[in-house]
Amino acid sequence: MPKMLENKVALITGAGRGIGREIALMMAQRGARVVVNDPGVSLDGKNETNAPANEVVNDIVSAGGEAVADFGSVSESASARAMVQRAVDTFGRIDIVVNNAGILRDAFFHKMTDEDWDTVIKVHLYGSFYVSRAAAEHFRRQESGVFVNMTSTSGLVGNVGQANYSAAKLGIVGLSKSLALDMARFNVRSNCISPFAWSRMVGSIPNTPDQEERLKGLKMLTPDKIAPVAAFLASDAASEVTGQIFAVRGNEIFLMSQPRPSRSVHRSEGWTPETLRDHMLPALRPSFLPLEVSRDVFPWMPV
Repeated sequence: MPKMLENKVALITGAGRGIGREIALMMAQRGARVVVNDPGVSLDGKNETNAPANEVVNDIVSAGGEAVADFGSVSESASARAMVQRAVDTFGRIDIVVNNAGILRDAFFHKMTDEDWDTVIKVHLYGSFYVSRAAAEHFRRQESGVFVNMTSTSGLVGNVGQANYSAAKLGIVGLSKSLALDMARFNVRSNCISPFAWSRMVGSIPNTPDQEERLKGLKMLTPDKIAPVAAFLASDAASEVTGQIFAVRGNEIFLMSQPRPSRSVHRSEGWTPETLRDHMLPALRPSFLPLEVSRDVFPWMPV
């Protein structure tokens, strides 16, 4: 029986550790030839090493698969083009892009520096654009391709001390939807995964004593739980799935909502500040969303 991703070529960014590593290993197990991209940086984007990417390549090859390492940074357009070209030069084509690379520079907003903001946006949002843009030319010509983009409940719901990361991750949702819309004519699909998984990044987020119990639950959420969803979305079995957001939390999978009107009011004579106060506010107030963070929306222990 053919493997689910047989004859596919996948480029996975940030694939040297954590979620990206597990996705690379699973896609290779399912028959994909893999470009393992990872510059081997620390959580804040520094201290590069080639070891993580090379280790994943060795694991794939030792198991009988095909893989090549790439050490470029997604935050640079030229490097993004080069890693896509590496896939084409090495394996003859590119079919799958997993935009997984990321770093953190957490700080409360009033303490966040320009560098904190720029660095995180550059890796997550610009990186997803640069790699996707480079691959889009190949996808268009071959009239096929898949983007799997990593978002986060930090953007979808909210989180404290992560304005840069939250903005980038919600921006990726908009980018993913635009890819799905603009490239549907070329049989190209794009979806988002919002992963719950214990990783270097999650472990670095500051926590308070009242969060300790929740963190115990998060430590149960291993990165390998995300890989099957990414592999499925990248396969032809998901040919009807595009423009969606899936949250993966252990053995739970959620289809996340996307902004749509929930309530409305109108006045044929138009509005004034006073009528907004007296009519609109009391009518819509019951439907206001509370100011919540991810743990408020997902308060139960993982399954």
